[in-house]
Amino acid sequence: MAWQRRSDGNGTAVEFARARRPLVNAAMPQIFHRSFNTVSKVTIFGAVFILAGLGWVAWVLARSSYVTNTGITRDQPVPFSHEHHVTGLGIDCRYCHTGVEDSSFAGMPSTKTCMNCHSQIWVGSPMLEPVRESYRSGQPLQWNRVHRLAEFVYFDHSIHVNKGFGCATCHGDVNKMPLMWQHGSLLMEWCLECHRDPAEHVRPREQVFNMTWQPSDEKRPDGTDYDQASLGKELVDKYRIRAPGQITSCSTCHR
Repeated sequence: MAWQRRSDGNGTAVEFARARRPLVNAAMPQIFHRSFNTVSKVTIFGAVFILAGLGWVAWVLARSSYVTNTGITRDQPVPFSHEHHVTGLGIDCRYCHTGVEDSSFAGMPSTKTCMNCHSQIWVGSPMLEPVRESYRSGQPLQWNRVHRLAEFVYFDHSIHVNKGFGCATCHGDVNKMPLMWQHGSLLMEWCLECHRDPAEHVRPREQVFNMTWQPSDEKRPDGTDYDQASLGKELVDKYRIRAPGQITSCSTCHR
């Protein structure tokens, strides 16, 4: 803006402001180097890939054994071997887990159950001293839980057993475990995998506690072997297992 002086016609000089015309062809001064254009583009697209990478890491971590405890054994007062007792001695699951057929909780064996055998065999074993001390004092052994569902999840062993789902379906090959570990992730997606297609996992009720059962062990009326697909379809109808749309309802497990 410039000030100019002119006469008002009476001989008096008057000053007034006169705006300067804008410089049409004036160039904007360069503040950032041209390379910043490339930097900004790389930053924007890089942020997308970084966020995607972080999401992938979180997804993998949530399903890792670090979070789910899959495949991890727990310290126990006595190093009990399912492999020895089930495969070696042929003891049925229900001998120790007495509530599995009629209770939501399978149950843990009392010290007396252990002493039914170990009052006669391995009576001097130092490894079994906690069992003998528990029997003398009347204080139960404090086992550390291996399979721990979230507190907001309802699970009933009896309904699964009575509908024809074997121990190995959820607990894995327990008969091959020298020390017990968690077989499945226990994540909701793991449970839903079975609830969406129960025919893939169901077996005859009399084979629920048979750790080595295979679908081919069952014979059709014509003498041929069953496969899981055809056998499962028949058993789902026979045992009146509810449709996937019902057993995948939120209220089935979250009550």
